[in-house]
Amino acid sequence: MTSMSTKTLPERGDAGQQSTAGPKRSADSRRPVLGRTARGRQTRAAWTLAVPFLALFLAFMLLPVAWSLLMSLTDTKSADLRTPLNVSFVAFDNYVRLFQDDQFLHALRNTAVFVLVGLPLTLAAGLAAAVALDRGIRRFRAVFRVGFYLPVITSIVAIAVVWKTLLEPRTGLVNTMLGWVGIDGPAWLADTRFALPVMILMAVWRNLGTVMIIMLAGLQSVPQSLMEAAELDGAGAWQRFWRVTFPLLRPALLLTAVTTGIGYLQFFDEPFVMTQGGPLDSTLSATMYAYNQFGNGNYEVASAAGYVIFVLIIALTVLQFRVLRDKD
Repeated sequence: MTSMSTKTLPERGDAGQQSTAGPKRSADSRRPVLGRTARGRQTRAAWTLAVPFLALFLAFMLLPVAWSLLMSLTDTKSADLRTPLNVSFVAFDNYVRLFQDDQFLHALRNTAVFVLVGLPLTLAAGLAAAVALDRGIRRFRAVFRVGFYLPVITSIVAIAVVWKTLLEPRTGLVNTMLGWVGIDGPAWLADTRFALPVMILMAVWRNLGTVMIIMLAGLQSVPQSLMEAAELDGAGAWQRFWRVTFPLLRPALLLTAVTTGIGYLQFFDEPFVMTQGGPLDSTLSATMYAYNQFGNGNYEVASAAGYVIFVLIIALTVLQFRVLRDKD
């Protein structure tokens, strides 16, 4: 009898564990369900908020980009808009036509000159203005900041019209001032030697404010202790700037170089307002060539030109990242 009672009756500790194990397992099993439900509500709310943007992005960005890529591989003309399924697939014939077109090659050369000359000048001018505001100019610093940055927020069309008025060969202020010192000023925008350099100069003047603001932020983030240590080691002002300050400005320099380079590869407003691409296509840009082809109804050529510009933007950006990225 004694042995049977000891076998059948559970121990007190085991009974306690058995009595509490059931509710504990049920609570643990409910916890992931509740977590999944809350996470699911958050996910549904996030998608609900994102759907309007995704719909607009799909309708006005992704579909037009995909359609333009398809158009660049077909013989789509303006007359084919009513019957888009009747166009023929021509593969890369439009791209071959582009690089056999002397006008497009001339537009690419103009764009290359605009970028290769204008981009370094803009970065150098913006950096010089930032250094002057950071160290040289003490009084009216805020006024100079606003003055340098004001062209950035001004309409490019208004700026182009003002510059065109200033450069008028007979009544413009520039030639009038040159006449005061006995110099007969040229027809700046009607001369193939000066039209593109004038636009490069205007672009540098207009965009150096953006570079200046970003560089100024980079200069003010340089630790003063590094400058003091370099000065104690006998480094001069130029050595401190070149070996201490400039390497720390690489992120700011990369940002301004990429954004400015992308804008310069797509320069359009200046020649469109001031010269219409003339004289003799000396200010014709690649984007303006694509615009003209689109206006002439050659949608396939215009789309192909747009994708050539897109590839050039990618190539320039990759090159800038390789050259200017932090070596560490």
